[in-house]
Amino acid sequence: MGSQAALIEILDREGQVRSLHKISQWPMSIGRSPACDLVLTDPHVAGEHARLSWAEEGAELALLPSLNGGWAGERRLQGGETAALGVGGTFRLGNTQLRLRTAAQALPAEQALGHEHELRSWRHRAWMPALLMLWLGLLWFDQWSAVNPGTPWIDYSSAVLTPLGVLLVWAALWSLVNQLFQHRFPFVLHMKRALMALAGLHLIGVLLPIVAYAVSLPRLLVLDAVSFPLGLAGMLWWHASLVWPRAKRWLALGLGALLLLGLVMTVAKRQEQQYWLGPAYLSSLPPPAFRLVSPKSPDALIESLKPLQAQLKKQANRDNDQPNLDGAED
Repeated sequence: MGSQAALIEILDREGQVRSLHKISQWPMSIGRSPACDLVLTDPHVAGEHARLSWAEEGAELALLPSLNGGWAGERRLQGGETAALGVGGTFRLGNTQLRLRTAAQALPAEQALGHEHELRSWRHRAWMPALLMLWLGLLWFDQWSAVNPGTPWIDYSSAVLTPLGVLLVWAALWSLVNQLFQHRFPFVLHMKRALMALAGLHLIGVLLPIVAYAVSLPRLLVLDAVSFPLGLAGMLWWHASLVWPRAKRWLALGLGALLLLGLVMTVAKRQEQQYWLGPAYLSSLPPPAFRLVSPKSPDALIESLKPLQAQLKKQANRDNDQPNLDGAED
């Protein structure tokens, strides 16, 4: 009798369990009629659509006369036909996807509690405000370094509160998408992931110019130019993996392809420039106290620019050889 203990899982379009129905007796009737053991609200299901029974070989699905029939796995069934359901067998009546789960089917291993449980601990409750304060502090530092002394406080508040409002809307929109597909609203999780990505990208944007200036290596700014699209793609994948956990690999491949295409297009637009990615020089210099290497003398700078003389002369001759818009030469 133990092998006859079973239940019916009603699945959503993503294959996730929407509701459960314990089978209390065999056979079991399924349809829209209140007299059925399992009542479905699907309008494409007949009043008494199917009967599920237990035989020596296992569960059997028998379709009663109906307009739309059904499916047993990949097999199409019409009214009056019968099909065996294996362990964990799925079947469809109308537009409703169902799955039989019996005691003979091995249960999957117990899973560890996920991020929702972790966020209940005091460490994670303290982590979120600390991360938020770090990001807001970086926004304030950007504004402080860009404005003149004595700037009104309102200029600082708008530079800090506007990105904060965008972040809240961003996390809320992703949570609504989660609600649509998984029927849960993990706002704190989306907030945490966005904060971690934004704070990390902001730190890279602040520290890389300082390091490049300190060691006199401006080509490090190429990493800054690459880290932003890479971090943005990673943040999108991180959010989307909460919504569609079964499609992590495909999401990564799609976002990776878009990222690679964007980098190739950026390089293609800057073929004639000295630097394909990132700025060619530091537009603003950190304080001299951050400098770790000795500065070059003016003579060394002039000497390093001599190889450009021939290239500039060649470009100037090419420009002089080009006709004006009216067809006359210069």
